[in-house]
Amino acid sequence: MLLRQSAQLNDLSEHAAIDATFYDRSPASCHYCQRISYRVQKPKVTKLVDTASQAVLDVHCSTNREGSDADLAEQIARRNAGDLRSLAADKGYDKQSLREGVRKFGIRPLIKHRIFAPYDHAHNARIDDNRYNQRSMTETANSAVKRSLGFAVRARSWFREFREIALMCVVHNIKRFVKQ
Repeated sequence: MLLRQSAQLNDLSEHAAIDATFYDRSPASCHYCQRISYRVQKPKVTKLVDTASQAVLDVHCSTNREGSDADLAEQIARRNAGDLRSLAADKGYDKQSLREGVRKFGIRPLIKHRIFAPYDHAHNARIDDNRYNQRSMTETANSAVKRSLGFAVRARSWFREFREIALMCVVHNIKRFVKQ
C-alpha cells in the first residue's frame, strides 16, 4: 500500500514496463549459517515501472527459480489492470498465454516475438517501437535503486527481505518525486 501511494506522488502515464533483477544477500558469518541451516539464495525481484516517471508501481520477490517470468508478469499485470493501457517487456516474457491474459484486462502487450517462423516478423512489425523501446526504463530504475540504496539485502528471513526491497522502491519513488 505504501509503495502504491509513493508511486502516485509522481506524474504517472498509463504505460509501464516490467523486468526482473537479482539482489545479493549481505554475507553472514559461517558459524551463523551452520547454526540455523541458512542457505544463501539471491532474491529475484520483478518490478513494474512507469515508463514516463520511472516510478516503481509494483514489486514481486521470490527466492525459488521455478516458473517463468511470464507467469509473474501476468500476476503483476492483473494487480495493476485498472491503471495500465500497455505493458512492455523484453523477449524473455514471450509467451502467448501472457499476451492473452493481459489483453483480457484491457492492457496492450508490447512484447516482441522470438523468431521461429516467418509470421513472427510480421507480429514484431506491428508493435509500436516508441512504446516498446521504453522498456529500458525498468533497467534504469533497477540501476538507480541499486546504486543509491545498495545491491544487497541485509535481512535474513524472506519476509523481511521483501519488506526491505519494497522500502527501497518507496524511497526511490519519493526521490523521483522530490527531483520533479
